[in-house]
Amino acid sequence: MTPSVSPYHALRQRIAALCDGETDTVALMATIACELYHAFDHFDWVGFYRHVGDGALKIGPYQGGHGCLTIPSGRGVCGKCAREQQIQNVPDVNAVPDHIACSSTTRSELVLPVVSADGELIAVLDIDSDTPHAFTVDDERHLQAICAIVAGP
Repeated sequence: MTPSVSPYHALRQRIAALCDGETDTVALMATIACELYHAFDHFDWVGFYRHVGDGALKIGPYQGGHGCLTIPSGRGVCGKCAREQQIQNVPDVNAVPDHIACSSTTRSELVLPVVSADGELIAVLDIDSDTPHAFTVDDERHLQAICAIVAGP
């Protein structure tokens, strides 16, 4: 029996090729958001919220319906990710008291910090799904490697 190949294998190669040599953060975010959104049927919204100072997050490149334009300092799952610089994998957003519902159909959420080599928060990558318990530790691991492309060397 042939071992299955992770769906991330080809995706990571494609993203690396598309982003090769690019240094503009917004261009990298736009390319990655597009590729991720189209790669998985259960990724209903994929986008970056850029850290703009004072802990506030502003919408960056995304795919899917409209996102929140600004996420106030420390609020919601994205704010917690930004504040703690830790991955937030929320299997049921309804169980999170301060979840910010940009879409009423979102059931689970995965948010990853994008941090530069010197520890500066650049952005968070936010992925929403209309499916409860949609994200795995495998998703976290591969998406963290993809976020490193935006963070740079």
